[in-house]
Amino acid sequence: MKGRKWLYLGVISLVWGSSFILMKKALIGLAPFQIGAMRILISGVLLFVVAFDKIIKIEKRHWLPIAQVAFIASFFPAFFFAFVIDEIDSSVSAVLSSLTPLITMILGALFFGFAYQKKQIIGIFVGLLGTLLLILSGVENNPDQNYFYTLLILLSSIGYALSLNIIKSKLQDANAMAITAGGFLLLFPFAFLVLLFSGFEELNFSREIVQHSLGYVFLLSLLGTAFAKVLFNKLVQISTPVFSSSVTYLITVVAVSWGFIDGERLSFYQIVAISVVFTGVYLVNKKKRDT
Repeated sequence: MKGRKWLYLGVISLVWGSSFILMKKALIGLAPFQIGAMRILISGVLLFVVAFDKIIKIEKRHWLPIAQVAFIASFFPAFFFAFVIDEIDSSVSAVLSSLTPLITMILGALFFGFAYQKKQIIGIFVGLLGTLLLILSGVENNPDQNYFYTLLILLSSIGYALSLNIIKSKLQDANAMAITAGGFLLLFPFAFLVLLFSGFEELNFSREIVQHSLGYVFLLSLLGTAFAKVLFNKLVQISTPVFSSSVTYLITVVAVSWGFIDGERLSFYQIVAISVVFTGVYLVNKKKRDT
């Protein structure tokens, strides 16, 4: 079990860390609303096909928490991050998303009865300080980028953190594939309406740039949304919410590496701020014994 959770953690980190650069490339030919809606629709169709037998076995008591997880951890973040990466470097966006373990701990303590150590509480404040430093240094280093959009990352992190605790407390006995597939089935009509009013039908599909962007969205949907979501839900079930949320460590490493390859650069002060963020997240995850 212990070896399997680390394997899941590594695969998810690689896939989700690459999602930031895929979104960046998709934005060249598509609008944020189009990318978010298509991610949900493509993932929904794929999951429905491969998991229909599991969807029909979902118990009635599980549908409400599945819907909650689907909206707060899949629907809104799909659009939020598309808008964020359209305004801010993908590597910086990935670093800011590492707030998830901190928020997971706060919400777990407030609403789900999880207990934490003093060292982890200190980690929250260190992580928040690093986040503030990263935003301020980003504004100075890239004044043309709109760091107001970092609020969308914060909202996404809150959604992820809530979903982790909901899965752990209310969906522990549900099938991970069923949780994911059932959730996307509920999101399908809402995503279709968004795409319908996004100007998607006005796109020139004969243009190479649009075709490439559609290809990136398909990869994003197949790997970054459908496959990784199922794996992540399983990871939450076999480990702790805080351990699961620590996937943001490795996601950041992968995303920053892709950003560097794509020409993004971080200033010295941004690197210092990232180190402070990681220190805070490390303290939050540091326990006497990981479970």
